[in-house]
Amino acid sequence: MGKTVAQKIIADHLLSGEMVPGKEIGIKIDQTLMQDATGTMVMLELEAMGTKEVKTEVSCQYVDHNILQTDFKNADDHVFLQSACRKFGIHFSRAGNGVSHPVHMENFEIPGKTLLGSDSHTCAGGGMGMLAIGAGGLEVALATIGEAFYVKMPQIMGIKLTHKLPDWVSAKDIILEMLRRHDVDGGVGKIIEYYGPGLEGLTAMDRHVIANMGAELGATGTVFPSDAITREFLRKQKREKDWVELKADEDAKYDLHDEIDLSKLEPLIACPTSPGNVVPVSQVAGKPVYQTMVGSSANPGMRDFAIAAMIVKGKKLHPRVSFDIIPSSRQTLQNLAHQGQLEMLIASGARIHQAGCNGCIGMGQAPPTGKISLRTVPRNFPGRSGTKNDQVYLCSPETAAAATLTGEITDPRTLDMPYPKYEEPSELILNEDAVLVPPKEGKTCELEMGPNIKPLPKFAPLEDHIKGPVLLKMGDNVSTDEILPAGTKVLPFRSNIPEISKFTFSQIDESFYDRAMPLQKSGSLLVGGSNYGQGSSREHAAITPRYLGIRAVIAKSYARIHRKNLINFGIPPLEFVSEKDHDGIDQEDILEIESVLEQLKSRGPIIVKNTTKGTFFETKNTLSDREMREVIAGGLINVYTS
Repeated sequence: MGKTVAQKIIADHLLSGEMVPGKEIGIKIDQTLMQDATGTMVMLELEAMGTKEVKTEVSCQYVDHNILQTDFKNADDHVFLQSACRKFGIHFSRAGNGVSHPVHMENFEIPGKTLLGSDSHTCAGGGMGMLAIGAGGLEVALATIGEAFYVKMPQIMGIKLTHKLPDWVSAKDIILEMLRRHDVDGGVGKIIEYYGPGLEGLTAMDRHVIANMGAELGATGTVFPSDAITREFLRKQKREKDWVELKADEDAKYDLHDEIDLSKLEPLIACPTSPGNVVPVSQVAGKPVYQTMVGSSANPGMRDFAIAAMIVKGKKLHPRVSFDIIPSSRQTLQNLAHQGQLEMLIASGARIHQAGCNGCIGMGQAPPTGKISLRTVPRNFPGRSGTKNDQVYLCSPETAAAATLTGEITDPRTLDMPYPKYEEPSELILNEDAVLVPPKEGKTCELEMGPNIKPLPKFAPLEDHIKGPVLLKMGDNVSTDEILPAGTKVLPFRSNIPEISKFTFSQIDESFYDRAMPLQKSGSLLVGGSNYGQGSSREHAAITPRYLGIRAVIAKSYARIHRKNLINFGIPPLEFVSEKDHDGIDQEDILEIESVLEQLKSRGPIIVKNTTKGTFFETKNTLSDREMREVIAGGLINVYTS
């Protein structure tokens, strides 16, 4: 039987295991990607493991999340990251160069290669025919020094695209249609692979848009074939030598399947507060808008900015709308300036920000209280924008630009103008010096650590008896943004676990830290619902609960990355056998697990006693043998350094 694109890449990189869905496999990683919100932990982990130099083909550290230097903390971390890159042999992209994913695409992505990144949207690399996967920082650190990456073999979900997109509909609407059909957990345990004649009308950057938000489906990765369109992108980047053709065999079989007729799509929008809450724009048209935002890793292409510029050309934005432009890379910004679209945006009244993540991660551009913000970003989890009770909608650049002019949510097809046609120039201005190459003598470099940078906490092995209160009981789809928020107030402490832990679960319960600290040594537990820990890959969402004394989490199910992050730091992720048992637990109930080590090793259900109610219930032990050793040791670093 023939292979799909994803299966071919996995087969070429398979180090252990069988390619049977649900079975654990180990794969070789060719490239790693770090960004500064998570990369500081990667560098501290590399130092803790005594790393001398990286062993990947390419590893790159990007500064794109925490680029606002409101005091010394972010600036110090930038210096620290650059010193670590010199020491370990890692490429370094400075603040202002742009978002990691499009900059990596411009400089390093190669069809058929594997990429592991400490950012959940690393899956954007699948638009270039890579197997690109987001993971926790510790797994990325290990891959950087040549260790295998372990994951359960995903099912391959084939999505056939047919026909062409109509006017006023673009790539963002394709991934929103996928979310409308399959929701935020529809990709869990799957690689989404696109194929079919509809691909012919999608540029490499369009594919990036779709692959990027595979993370919002919960997918392990998203894969596109490498074809003439991929080759043309690489030619413009003066990297045509990196191109290889890569497509599914004619007799390839997909584990799951869906089909999208692109000609039947209409403008779509994800309503607050989930990327899966998707409806046609026409259904919510007329609601007043106070902010629009174009940019981010989810819409990083020049056409995304150019289309918005051409829509507002010669017009003035609505007087109450803040029109925020967040360039995805310095190269894109330079080309927009050269082509004239940047002037169109400035003349309309747009606010032009530096190239980076910015408002997408809550680092500036927070919207007004209770007012609608239309954004081309990938996520609208509660409070992620930096404003509590925010009203963030996710949409295409076309829909955002339409609202910029009218002051309300507007189906762009109703604008009194023809659809702008944008063709990218045949040659681009390249920013070839954007990424710094590490020096050959870097091994002798010293790490430059400012006063806010603290070593990783050391965690003890798993205790054989766990007993403590349920500090927090949660429902379904709790995101890592709710477990450990981002934003200007929190992210500057990303290299200081004791300080950043003070914000743990503050989006859900501002009293959590004060309730957790007295129990730090004796221990406590968390109870979650389905898809617990969706969203960002930031391992702080596992480290800070562990630091505050959380000994176990019991949930209905977990998002892939967060489940592994819990294991990496010694927290067993147990699963309810019956959802009724979740309903039967109240916050502050005392839970007890006896003979923990024996129960884990027996491979059977883990028995939990609710001592408050005098009841018992079973939980599932889904740990592989390797994961069980990591949890028992108190975390992956303990295993590696023992």
